[in-house]
Amino acid sequence: MPQNSANPLPLPPAPAPAPPPTAVVSCAVLEDEVRAFAAGLPHITDLAFLPQGLHNEPRRLNASVAAAVAGIEAGGRAEAIALVYGVCSRGIEAIPLRRCRLVVPRAHDCITLFLGSKERYQRFQQENPAIYWYSPGWNKCHAAPGPDRFARLRADFLKKFPEDEADYLIEMERELHAHYTTAAYVDVGIGDAAANIAYTRRCACWMGWDFQRVQGDPRLLRDLLAGHWDDDRFLVVQPRQFVRLSIDDRVIKAVDEASEGENPKAQKIKSQTNGGAEAPRDATGDPPAGLRGTGDPPAGSSATGDPPVSVDGEGVHGPAAHDS
Repeated sequence: MPQNSANPLPLPPAPAPAPPPTAVVSCAVLEDEVRAFAAGLPHITDLAFLPQGLHNEPRRLNASVAAAVAGIEAGGRAEAIALVYGVCSRGIEAIPLRRCRLVVPRAHDCITLFLGSKERYQRFQQENPAIYWYSPGWNKCHAAPGPDRFARLRADFLKKFPEDEADYLIEMERELHAHYTTAAYVDVGIGDAAANIAYTRRCACWMGWDFQRVQGDPRLLRDLLAGHWDDDRFLVVQPRQFVRLSIDDRVIKAVDEASEGENPKAQKIKSQTNGGAEAPRDATGDPPAGLRGTGDPPAGSSATGDPPVSVDGEGVHGPAAHDS
């Protein structure tokens, strides 16, 4: 049957543009997931993993990410950098960009990347304020509350204090977690789920908490690595811009350097320490010293180690926030 020329058939949609050559800078807590989801993606040029625990020292996190970004830009292979971090104590703010775009998930912390969206994260925060999150990477680092972490802490305390004082400090540390009631394990299908669930159950039992298994959603992390960067889920920061916390449901925003009236390197990141940058590890290198078993949450920290994100003294998520 001849076609009606007045009503031509619709053209097929244009293919999506290929993602640009992209380097990845990630926290080591998500190393296994990043390696699995990046495998086979031809546009991925580099993988760099920074030590777990830097969120406890935002200045060091900021300096470490900035050093990794500068190295990638100097290398010349990548046109974009996928940053596998959330806000993380605001340590990702004011990263200088000179050549590459920086793509950041709209995520409060790494648990958002396991849950799949900032909206799901917010629902869990509101409905389950007494949850402490566990994941494969956190279990591997022995950073979450449980017998391994407290044994390591006690050993460290005994190097500095008499036994009775070390035991007192351990009790104080346990009191910091007294308001939590549930150990929730979440993953995105990578790693030995049975072993990680058993480990989380062991930690929950030791802490006197309930256990909950939460089904993860890998789409946010997969799409970050694959180059599917819609504005609702990702912020694409252009050269001569940098990231700022946004006190709304966008989580973060891009700000022009000129509009801030100062050099990004001089931005003040709230921190209790002034440690230096740590060199990132590349895709094949050995872990730097302290990659595993560092980053114990300090007093006042949240569920998986971050201090609650705050601006002008007001907590963004309230007193029961659970950042990672």
